[in-house]
Amino acid sequence: MEEYKIKTIEEGLTKIEFPEFDKVSSDAPVFYNPHMELNRDLSILAIQVFQKEQKREINICDLFGGSGIRGIRYKNEIDGVGEISINDISETANHYEKHNIKLNNLEDIEVYQHDASMFLRMKRGEFDVIDIDPFGTPSPFLDSSGYCAKRNSLLCVTATDTSALCGTYKEPCIRKYNAKPYKSEYCHETGIRILAGFVALTLSKYAKCIDVKMSHSTEHYMRLYLEIKKGSKRTDETLNNIGYISHCKNCLHRQTSNGLASSIDAICPVCGEKLIHAGPLWLGPIQNGEFIQKMIEETENKKINSEKEALKLLNKCHDEANAPATFFDIHLICKTLKISAPKFDLILDELKKEGFIAVKTHFKPLGMKTDASIENIKNILIQLQSKI
Repeated sequence: MEEYKIKTIEEGLTKIEFPEFDKVSSDAPVFYNPHMELNRDLSILAIQVFQKEQKREINICDLFGGSGIRGIRYKNEIDGVGEISINDISETANHYEKHNIKLNNLEDIEVYQHDASMFLRMKRGEFDVIDIDPFGTPSPFLDSSGYCAKRNSLLCVTATDTSALCGTYKEPCIRKYNAKPYKSEYCHETGIRILAGFVALTLSKYAKCIDVKMSHSTEHYMRLYLEIKKGSKRTDETLNNIGYISHCKNCLHRQTSNGLASSIDAICPVCGEKLIHAGPLWLGPIQNGEFIQKMIEETENKKINSEKEALKLLNKCHDEANAPATFFDIHLICKTLKISAPKFDLILDELKKEGFIAVKTHFKPLGMKTDASIENIKNILIQLQSKI
C-alpha cells in the first residue's frame, strides 16, 4: 500500500481518515466528496424513516464505498440496521474502508472488491436498501439494481451528469437514459423526471415498479429515493406515469402527455407556435409529503451538521408534493411581458385567492409551481403591475 498524507474528518457521529487529494475527482486515491455531506445527511434521514416504516432490521448496500463514509455513517447513525455491505473495485479504497470501520469500533460491516453490477447480481434479494452514488451517471448500474432489488426495498440513486439530464448535452442523455431532454427554465426538474422514468422502465423488465418518496436537485447532482414494489399488474399501472412534457418557447405554455407511445400535440394551443418535447420521463409524483414530513421530524433525533440547509430543502420539497409537473420562472415571464417583476409572495397570494395551487420550488429561487395556465399567470402579473 502506497504512503499518503492522511486527512481526518468528522461527519455527524462518524470520524474517518483517507488520503489527502488536491481536488475532488475520480483520480483521487480514495474518493471522498465533502460537497456531498448534505446528500449523506438526507440519506440518513430517509433510510431511518424507511426503516421505521418497515418495522424491521434492514441490510444496506453501499455500492461505491470510496472512503467508506456513507456505509459507515449508515451503521453508526441509523437505528435498526443489520449488516452493511460496502463495495468498491479499488484495493486502496478497501484498505481505508476497513481502517475506518475499525476507527469507529463498528461490527457487521463487510467490505467487498467487485465490479458494481456484478456485485449486485451476486447478491440478489439480500438488501433492503441499495445506495448508488457513483462518480457520474448511475445508468449502467440500474439494470443490475432492478435484478437485485427485493420487494418493499429502498433504492437511493444519485446522478452527477446533470449537464446531460438537463439538456446541455442532448446526445449523451439520449444514449444513457433513452430520453430526449430540453434545456428550459425547469430543466433540473425535467432531469429528475428523466432519471426516474429511466429507473421505472428499467425495473419494469423485472416486474418491479417505483414509488418516489423524495427527490431533489442540489448543486451538481440529482438524488432520488424510491421504494420498490413488485408485481406485473402493479408495474403496468405504474408505467402510466411515463410520458412527455411539451414546451412552447414563444409564450412559455407547457403541457404533459401520459403514455409511452401517446399522441403529442405539435402546435401550442395558446399561441400557435411549434411545441418542443422532452421524454419519455416520469410524470407521476416526485415528492411524497407524508414521507418527507417524517424526515423533517427525524432531524430532531439525528446529529447532522447541515441541519439548517436540510430543513430548508425538506420543507420546500414537502410544499411541492401536491403540485403539478414543471414550474414557472417569474422573471422570465415578466421579461416576455416587458414589465418589472412584482414581489414573489404577492404573486403566490393572488394565485391562491383565485383557487390555484401556488408554491415555491427548491429547484429555483424564483420558481413557482402552480396549476394555473400561463395566461392566468400573465393576467395576474399585469394586474399587479398596474397597482404599483
